[in-house]
Amino acid sequence: MGVVLGLGDPDRHFWLARSVARVMGVDLGDALARGDLPCEDYRAMVNRCRTCPLVAACESWLAASGGRAETPPPGCLISGDLTQLKRRFPNKGAH
Repeated sequence: MGVVLGLGDPDRHFWLARSVARVMGVDLGDALARGDLPCEDYRAMVNRCRTCPLVAACESWLAASGGRAETPPPGCLISGDLTQLKRRFPNKGAH
């Protein structure tokens, strides 16, 4: 039997995912509206974020980022998704 992971607060992780994306220059709301990010993929990203044990480190990274970063924080569970969105749509980001 597999390990059952606890899920973090959905609201907190929704905002963490959006904040990390924004700092990287990715606007998840715009990506959804344009159809570049399917709702199912967005839901999966937030749910994966909810399993992350590095919430305090993520919040510290956000606070220290100065509002801009090329990559997500170390150990980010949605790093691949955010990096792929940034790479696929470089001129459509929030910055």
